[in-house]
Amino acid sequence: MESIIVTQGLSRAFANTQALDDLNIEVPRGIVFGFLGPNGAGKTTTIRLLLGLLEPTAGSARVLGFDTRTQADAIREKSGALLEHTGLYERLSAQDNLDFYGQVFRLSERERKLRIQELLEHLGLWERRTEPLGSWSRGMKQKVAVARALLHRPALIFLDEPTAGLDPVASASLRDDLAQLAASEKVTVFLTTHNLSEAEKLCGLVAIVRKGRLAAFGAPAELRGQSGGERVEIFGSGFDAGLVTALCARAEVASASLRNAHLEVELRGKAEFAPVLAYLVGQGVAVEEVRRGKASLEDVFLELVEDSNEKTDSPQG
Repeated sequence: MESIIVTQGLSRAFANTQALDDLNIEVPRGIVFGFLGPNGAGKTTTIRLLLGLLEPTAGSARVLGFDTRTQADAIREKSGALLEHTGLYERLSAQDNLDFYGQVFRLSERERKLRIQELLEHLGLWERRTEPLGSWSRGMKQKVAVARALLHRPALIFLDEPTAGLDPVASASLRDDLAQLAASEKVTVFLTTHNLSEAEKLCGLVAIVRKGRLAAFGAPAELRGQSGGERVEIFGSGFDAGLVTALCARAEVASASLRNAHLEVELRGKAEFAPVLAYLVGQGVAVEEVRRGKASLEDVFLELVEDSNEKTDSPQG
């Protein structure tokens, strides 16, 4: 499969900070790619490097076949981007905003009219196209900003935290629109988000970065499969700190904790849960419900970040 983004040892330093360190990834064409990490991990820096807005201090990157150092104008011409700001003018209507950007992209008047109607209808905003954006909700403005990024039919769009600050309903609505647009437009999406359930639903491939370095790369299902044994949630009564300590000492148990009045247990490898359940009942626990499943992408993410913090805090040998 053709790769639309390829980085080799891509790095960027600012004064005494290494924002990105030796990034090596390949992103195939036609997928939603999630680029995940905590604040300060290097996500926005990476987008700016890939768009040619920053020069790398080491390594290289090719985007859409173009070198980010020498052909940045061609990359930006054939890409769309929604970064920290929407780029919209709130005194203008959605239609006028998109018409303005259509002229910037040198679309003909006929192309602009057809494309604006196509996108706004898809996003459920066509009937309100003449209203000033200043009176719209944040979620609706974000949809117009996504339409702006897609207006000139780019092969690749960069979306930096597109659902940040949205309420759950608006976030879910925009997420659904993104999934449908990505499929219908056959566009590759480079997505950064702190919403890991969102990434798990949208992305065919993800990279997790921590402190500027690549920590994990693969399909969400692959990463979940690498995260250890089965996860079990036990609901009921009779849990206490002593029970958690005793569980952690058992050979079948990798970890155990009390969370929101229920017990969470991770099993080691292919260990069976039945002996653990029998032990809990023998200790007087009243078990009302058991939920079993593999780790979520959020579990994988937290493991990697917490592991990184432990390593950072540990003494150096």
